[in-house]
Amino acid sequence: MAIHFNDTLNIMSKMTTERLFNFIRLSWSFYYSKWIKKVVISGLPTSITIEPTTACNLGCPECPSGLKQFSRPEGNLKTDFYKKVIDQVHQKSFYLNFYFQGEPFINPNFLEMVQYANQKKIYTATSTNAHFLNDATAKKTIESGLSRLTISIDGTTQDTYESYRKNGSLYKVLEGTKNIVKWRKELKSKTPFIIFQFLVVKPNEHQIDEAEQLAKELGVDEIRFKTAQLYDYENGNELMPTIDKYSRYKKQADGTYRLKNQLLNECWRMWTSCVITWDGKVVPCCFDKDAKHQLGDVNVFELEKIWQSESYNHFRKALITDRQSIDICQNCTEGTKVWE
Repeated sequence: MAIHFNDTLNIMSKMTTERLFNFIRLSWSFYYSKWIKKVVISGLPTSITIEPTTACNLGCPECPSGLKQFSRPEGNLKTDFYKKVIDQVHQKSFYLNFYFQGEPFINPNFLEMVQYANQKKIYTATSTNAHFLNDATAKKTIESGLSRLTISIDGTTQDTYESYRKNGSLYKVLEGTKNIVKWRKELKSKTPFIIFQFLVVKPNEHQIDEAEQLAKELGVDEIRFKTAQLYDYENGNELMPTIDKYSRYKKQADGTYRLKNQLLNECWRMWTSCVITWDGKVVPCCFDKDAKHQLGDVNVFELEKIWQSESYNHFRKALITDRQSIDICQNCTEGTKVWE
């Protein structure tokens, strides 16, 4: 409980007067836009996602990075470009998610970039498969000031783990976790907040209880069970869990499957956050993995101009009038309600 409280305090500590005012303006514009069915936007996104790299050492079957099937350029985020973006947003943005596609620790300058955001008093979060968290890197991770570290652990035995995390080693995940926990303790640091993320699929659903126990034994702060986004689900999928609670999809009378929840014509994220690819393309959210809906390029325009541009507002307008027509929303559980 104390660690959870520390994480909450850490987030709150980043909220300067200017950032709070920006958040209030964005919140007002979101609810007002819903009400009048017309896009109103002000301020800058309160949360930014920046992609450190598209590269990954694993081959997960529902991930374009793992499948090596991107239809966009691949590469690593450059430090100078990254700092330019942070300098544009740090006065109003207080949350930085250092993950989109790829394994962040593959970028050799990743922790240097985390440290720069930390110096700007921005809350920093990332997600990793933990294969690169050797003893030295774990220590540097703590020293960087990273606020939150999510570690993917999708099985408690090697066979189960690698059934989804292709080419992965559960041993490396566990060792990486132990290294992070050890150095956080030795350096007397309150950060990062350490989360185990367990993507529930049919091959691992029988290990949910074991995963909870493993998290406790290793000293992880929290474990979260996540529903899997599947590309091909209409006619069923071998990865689809049998436990209804952990499936995004529901079987219909005709035998096909559909998303359990009904998409509402709204999306909080479109008024409060954005995603920037490693090469500077601004896209609506993390569901646009191939950056099909490019709304601007921060190599050309400052983010504030893109954020309030006609193309961005056109996309927002579609969300509040006919969200069902947007392809990247079809597998999303944000801004939804359960079928009656």
